[in-house]
Amino acid sequence: MRGLLLHLRIILINSRLMSSPIEFLLRRFKPLFFGLSAAIFLAASVHAANSADNQTGSAPSTRYGPFGLLDHSSQYGLGVLPEPFLVDDLDLEVNELRLDLFDTRTGAQHTDLFKAELEKGFGPVTFELEFLYERDVSTGVVSEGVNSINPGVRVPFYQYVSASVDTTFGVATEVALPVNSARSRNTEVVPKIFNDLILGDHFTLQSIFGYSTLFGPGPDRNSQHFELGFVFGYTFQHKELPIPGVRQLIPMFELKGESGINRNDAGRTALLGDLGFRVNLKAVGRAQPRLGFAFVFPLNQVERCNEHWATITSFVFDF
Repeated sequence: MRGLLLHLRIILINSRLMSSPIEFLLRRFKPLFFGLSAAIFLAASVHAANSADNQTGSAPSTRYGPFGLLDHSSQYGLGVLPEPFLVDDLDLEVNELRLDLFDTRTGAQHTDLFKAELEKGFGPVTFELEFLYERDVSTGVVSEGVNSINPGVRVPFYQYVSASVDTTFGVATEVALPVNSARSRNTEVVPKIFNDLILGDHFTLQSIFGYSTLFGPGPDRNSQHFELGFVFGYTFQHKELPIPGVRQLIPMFELKGESGINRNDAGRTALLGDLGFRVNLKAVGRAQPRLGFAFVFPLNQVERCNEHWATITSFVFDF
């Protein structure tokens, strides 16, 4: 017992030396997230099997997909979840075009990152193609060029729906393809696991965990990072906030973390946050515009060295 208490005391002392509890989780408990994902998948399989056994002839099942793990009554893919600014989009998108401007300031340095993204859904699967263009201004010198081209895919594997809870677990993969420039020399592969949670009529939480690895000739080749992101949203419907032309107003808060696993960044954790909002406008013909703006800020010293503050302006069109 004394040995256990001493070990717990050492862990607590070390956690105080880190700049935030999130950094402590990132550095100490990365395997926990992957173990939890496996446990969730196992529990989901058992739950789906039990649900199938409990169905009666008078209540047709809404379950579908492999082993009945998905649910037709889920709001996944119905536009309830707001599009994140920093974190990856985790909802099902049938036809979506997105244009973003990420404006970053670090002292005298100014960086603009332009993003164009097209998403297409086939059943529960969403495919995406992202194009990034970067423009840097430092001490009056301007440099610009294509940053990367990023294809990706995501698919849910389990859904649970009750009167007030609607949750979807899924897996995703994103690949950043290099364009053989100073900005892009390595291929990045990021497998991910995500969860979309809808509570009642207002609150949403999107969570994602990923493992990034770089391949190629660049100086950062073979470097690995553990990534996480959380997106909190609270939706006001038009009847609650009757702004002309606006269907929903969604205040949002995001948290994005990245922890180095090997090489020079091992043990270094960067934390970034933002406060913003999405305005979902009424449809114009077949297109439904969704506008957004967020103020981005560093949450620890490591990220503060990368950027002091930033803004994101986002235009999304569902069609």
